[in-house]
Amino acid sequence: MKNTNAAILELSNVGIGLPLGADRQWAVRDISLTILPQQTLCLVGESGSGKSVIAQAIMGILPAALPLKEGTIKLLGKSIPKQRSPSFNLLRSVKMGMVFQDAVASLNPIKKVGHQLEEILLVHGISRKERKPRVLKMLSAVLLPNPESAYRSYPHEMSGGQAQRIVIAGALLLNPSLLVADEPTTALDVTTQAEILELITKLKVEFNTSVLFITHDFGVVSEIGDQIAVMKDGKILEQGSVKNVLKNPQNEYTQRLLKAANLDTSKKKLKETEEILKADNISLTYKKGFFFNQTKFKAVQKVSLSLTAGSTLAVVGESGSGKSSLAKCLLRLENTNAGKIYYRGKDIADLKGAHLRNFRSKVQVVLQDPFGALDPRFKIIDAIAEGPIIHGSSWDEANSRAIEMLSLVGLTPQSAERYPQEFSGGQRQRICIARALIMRPEVLIADEAVSALDVSIQVKILDLFEDLQKRLGFAMVFITHDLHVAAAISDSVIVMKDGQVVESGPTSSVFKNPQAKYTKMLLSSAPGYQGGEAL
Repeated sequence: MKNTNAAILELSNVGIGLPLGADRQWAVRDISLTILPQQTLCLVGESGSGKSVIAQAIMGILPAALPLKEGTIKLLGKSIPKQRSPSFNLLRSVKMGMVFQDAVASLNPIKKVGHQLEEILLVHGISRKERKPRVLKMLSAVLLPNPESAYRSYPHEMSGGQAQRIVIAGALLLNPSLLVADEPTTALDVTTQAEILELITKLKVEFNTSVLFITHDFGVVSEIGDQIAVMKDGKILEQGSVKNVLKNPQNEYTQRLLKAANLDTSKKKLKETEEILKADNISLTYKKGFFFNQTKFKAVQKVSLSLTAGSTLAVVGESGSGKSSLAKCLLRLENTNAGKIYYRGKDIADLKGAHLRNFRSKVQVVLQDPFGALDPRFKIIDAIAEGPIIHGSSWDEANSRAIEMLSLVGLTPQSAERYPQEFSGGQRQRICIARALIMRPEVLIADEAVSALDVSIQVKILDLFEDLQKRLGFAMVFITHDLHVAAAISDSVIVMKDGQVVESGPTSSVFKNPQAKYTKMLLSSAPGYQGGEAL
C-alpha cells in the first residue's frame, strides 16, 4: 500500500551539466521539486529551458554527454540509481512510467498494440495467462471505444488521440506511483487534447498516481495542475500553487509568459475591400482502389469563402475536418470535383502556362513544420532566392531581395550563409515566411504555421504576420486548431467539421456568440476557456 504522507518524488539542488562548447555550462541547476501523492506538478517553460532534461534524469535516460553533477533525486524516499544503470529496469513501469509527446513514434510500427503492451508485462514476470486480460482491462480504462479492436491494431491504424491513450495505458499498466508526461497533448487538436487531459486526471485518482506534467501551455496548466514550477535557462524562477501563480505571478518572466498566453483579440477589424480569392461551393473527393473495390472519402463538401485584400480569414477545426485539403484546393494542388475557385475574378481551373505561373507566385504557403519545410543542404539565402529565380529573376536580384526579406522578418544578413539546422524553430519559421513573401504574394496561406512553437515564440510570429500584412498588404488564410490563435489574428472565421462549414462570420461574433453546437463544443474544450474568456 502506498504511503499517503511521504513525497512520491523529491529533487534536491539537482544540477546537470552541458558539453563543452554549449551556450551555457549547465542544462539545469539548483532544481528542487517535491510531488506529493495524487498531486500534479506542472513544469512550464520554453524550449531549451531544461524541462525534458529533468524528465530524462528522473527516468534514468540522460545521455552520457549530460552528466548529473549535483544534488539528489529520490523516488518514494529512495535515491534513484546512477543514470543508465540496469537497476532502473526495476523502477520503470513498476514505480514510474513516462508518456512522450509523439505517441506514434513511441510505438513499434511493425508490432500490434496488444503485443507491445504485453511485452511490458512479460519483462516484469507476469504470466502469459494474465497478460492479455490485464492489457484489455487497461485499454478499457483509458476509454478506447473497442479494446479488442485496439489490441489487434497496428499503431498506424490509430488516430493521434488513440495512440496517446495506448501510450498512457502502457505507462500505467503496472500501476506506478509516478507518471512523467512530457508535452503529451501538444500535437493534438483541441477536443482530443481536452479528452486526454480529462483522462489523465481520471486515471490519477483511479490508480493513486502522482503526475509530473511538462508543458508550455498555461491553458493546460489551469486545467490539470495542482502545483507549478516555471523554468528559464535551466533554473526555476517561480513555483507554487497553480491558482496563486496564474492569478498573481511574482516573477517578470512568468508575467511575460502569461501575457503571451493571453493573446490580444482586439487588434483585428474586418476590412471591406476588393475580393481577391473566392471559393464557391467547392467539393473534393479522394478515391482509393479500382472498380468494385473503390472507396471514396469526401474531404471537402460544398465549402464557400471570400477573402478580401489585406484581411485574414481563419479556418478552424479538428484534425480530419478538411482544413488542409481546402488549402490544397485554394493552391490548386488538388483539382476540385465540384464548384469553382476564383482569383481576381478568374476561375483558377482555366489557368494555364504564364497565367498559372503568375497565380503560383501570387498565392504562397507557409507550412506547419519549419524543420521539414527547408532543405538541409541549401543555405538560407539559396532557399529564399529559389522562388524568384524560378520565376525569371536574375541571381543577383534574387539574392538582394532575399537579404531584404531576412531583415524584414527580423533576421540578420549574416544568417543568409547558414544552414537550416543552425536555427531554432522560431527562426526557421521566420525563414519560411521570408521565402513565401519574397514572391510579393497577394494571398498567403498559413497552414498551422505556429502550432509547433512555444507560446512566446507564437506571439512573436503572429505579431510578425500582422506587421508584414500591414506593410505588404497581402490577404491571409490562416489554418489552425488553436482557437486562441484564430481569435487573435483573424478578421473572419469559418469552422469546419467533416469537410463542411458548420459556422462562419466575423471572428468576434462567432467566438463570443457561437450558434453551431460544434463551435460551442470546440470553445468549451479549449484549455483555460471559461465562458468566453481565456485563462
